[in-house]
Amino acid sequence: MRIGVLFCATLLTFALPLNAGEGLSMRVRPTVAMAPATVTVVVMVERDGENRALEVVAESEEFFRSSQVQLDGADARRVNTFEFRDLPSGAYQVSGRVTRADGRQLAVTNSLKVTWGVRSSR
Repeated sequence: MRIGVLFCATLLTFALPLNAGEGLSMRVRPTVAMAPATVTVVVMVERDGENRALEVVAESEEFFRSSQVQLDGADARRVNTFEFRDLPSGAYQVSGRVTRADGRQLAVTNSLKVTWGVRSSR
């Protein structure tokens, strides 16, 4: 029974496309942090001759930071890493967006919470 479950899980892992077939997925680490926070965003983009640019945005009600890189179509890197430093406290929406040659966009969004930490005085 265990071997059957493990086998099915392994097949599903390899069979599932990125972000339901859109060719774009993203990981934000950590998802909860103490301010000022350094956050790493890893974006996986399927190689495609139509891909032209990748933009990642971290946005809260009071703060905005973004970064953009050019994608060289089918020759672009599949994994792109962005680091946002010194993010103040707030609830953030972190989004990644690929712009294609025809202007269409692929997008993915994750949440991030940065809080003020309470430090004990010892």
